[in-house]
Amino acid sequence: MLSRITHRQLEYFIACGEESSIIKASEKIHVSSPSISAAITHIEAELGVQLFIRHHAQGVSLTPIGSIVLQEAKLIVEQAKNLYTLASDSQNAVRGPLRVGCFNSLAPMIAPEVVYGFAKAFPGVRITLIEGDHDELLEGLRRSQIDIAITYDLHIFEDVEFTPLVGLPPHVIVGHHHPLTEFSTIHISDLLEFPMIFLDLPYSREYFLSLFSSIGETPNIRLCSNQLEVVRSMVANGLGYSIANVRPKANFSQDGKRVIRLKLSGQHRPLYIGCAVLKGLQPPRVVEAFALRCRNFISEQYIPGMTTPGYYDFHSD
Repeated sequence: MLSRITHRQLEYFIACGEESSIIKASEKIHVSSPSISAAITHIEAELGVQLFIRHHAQGVSLTPIGSIVLQEAKLIVEQAKNLYTLASDSQNAVRGPLRVGCFNSLAPMIAPEVVYGFAKAFPGVRITLIEGDHDELLEGLRRSQIDIAITYDLHIFEDVEFTPLVGLPPHVIVGHHHPLTEFSTIHISDLLEFPMIFLDLPYSREYFLSLFSSIGETPNIRLCSNQLEVVRSMVANGLGYSIANVRPKANFSQDGKRVIRLKLSGQHRPLYIGCAVLKGLQPPRVVEAFALRCRNFISEQYIPGMTTPGYYDFHSD
């Protein structure tokens, strides 16, 4: 006899139905493709219907009955979420599902202590962490795939409410033998003759380019990556300098080479880490509790995995 359909299996089915691809659904909800395939097969067997048509190398498409089941599944998942909210409110407890979005480059430092620490503090909460760039996180909020996001104030739209927590000014990072290590403070104009390793992400790229356009110049971009750790590794290997806002406590790239941080002189707009939610919604208790944890754990005095802006840790010989 077949077991009943679980809430999580419905979530996997919904993700696949929205993305029309098991692979894209896997990337979206950070669950392996075989797990999603198994969940869909289980639901189809349980209901006795075919939900998807499989297209070789072209994803999947919903059958007519699959489209109907998808809509019902969304209602069931939303109603289940509401039940947790009602129970939490009546018992003054924090419990239920919580989908937290986190900016890619912040996640390795912030997620362990802030996100998963929250789940440890409240065993009744089921955490799902969704990583992405700024656009992906905001879109996740709009599509009700994310309840709250930890991101930057790169570009905040009118339908999003952003609460700033801490500002991170830009700084220069170089490898151990870079010529710029002779200086403890660098001006933007000092960088023009050197190749740059560029962190290429939506809105981040405009931010970094604006540092140069403020003096009427453009950087000499040699290589690009949308992964901060790749940028740090290329910098550590002497391929160029970069500019960053995050300040990892570890001064080494993932291949074990040293990364040196240099102070950038002048007045430059910092990037603010903060919490983003969709405007006009009454947040469940679990979201309010998580937002409070973010305010308590991310500030000018303390940032998980990073040195704070007021801490003097720039290179000086």
